[in-house]
Amino acid sequence: MQPTRTTQIDWPAWTPTERATLLFVITGGRILLIHKKQGLGAGKINGPGGRLEAGETPEQAAVRETQEELCITPVGVTHAGTLRFQFYDGYALAGDVFTASGYEGDPTETDEAIPVWAQVDDIPYDNMWADDRLWMPLMLKGIPFEGQFIFDGDRMVDHDVIVTQPCASQDGPR
Repeated sequence: MQPTRTTQIDWPAWTPTERATLLFVITGGRILLIHKKQGLGAGKINGPGGRLEAGETPEQAAVRETQEELCITPVGVTHAGTLRFQFYDGYALAGDVFTASGYEGDPTETDEAIPVWAQVDDIPYDNMWADDRLWMPLMLKGIPFEGQFIFDGDRMVDHDVIVTQPCASQDGPR
């Protein structure tokens, strides 16, 4: 039987099938999104991102995926939160969300994505995954978060989003 509540999953012991990233460039009151052309979420609006390759950190993967999908290099990259998705078909995805304060290059359509600029107060949530409207407002305010979600295909079955405390930097004060 599939879990219908996030509380039915032992998240600390949960193991994802894959790890991925999302990265949102936020500058001048606008956010850079993509219209995804292929893969998980094709046809939806999302942020650039994708699966980690062997030996990559989540931040390295987020930057690489943004370069591949939009032909830009994000700058001022900051970790914003973490997401965990359990799908009824057994697929399990863990993701790190990043923001960037700027970018180098010109956002360009590729085989994977079409760049879409939106005002931060007018994000097209109706064309996005159902979970985005739950955690993106926290990201936009710079509030660290963690989210757990259960999906049956494109339909969100349950969710839990909490505000977390930022981790102290290895180089920062202790």
